[in-house]
Amino acid sequence: MKILVVNGPNLNLLGTREPEIYGTKTLDDVMESLQKTGLDLGAEVRWFQSNHEGALIDRIQAARDDGTEGLILNPGGLTHTSVSLRDCISGVSLPTIEVHLSNIHARETFRHHSFIAPVAAGQIVGLGALGYELALRALIQGVR
Repeated sequence: MKILVVNGPNLNLLGTREPEIYGTKTLDDVMESLQKTGLDLGAEVRWFQSNHEGALIDRIQAARDDGTEGLILNPGGLTHTSVSLRDCISGVSLPTIEVHLSNIHARETFRHHSFIAPVAAGQIVGLGALGYELALRALIQGVR
């Protein structure tokens, strides 16, 4: 099974950006660990990060044709603003799990709304890097 993990704006700053909220592991650390877990579970995990909305949309659209069978998406701040990213997820029809390291529902009010959640199979928030692993396991088990 091929799983694509897409990380949005500012996730490249993991490990240094507000470690009291996001932890001290870098994005490379988190993704490398997820790739190892994927191998153990029989899945190929690929990942992509961009600070640019259009690049994220282009990569997700390309996933339709590259054998990707599931998507883990941490859209960062675009969660709360991007109708275009929401429409992309809806349009590609890939099972998608939305992941956030912090609990967006316990933070500032503007973070409580997700444009992605209504078109995702599920949402995992507030569990740190473990959220990615749980999303991976859910997709492998066939969550749609």
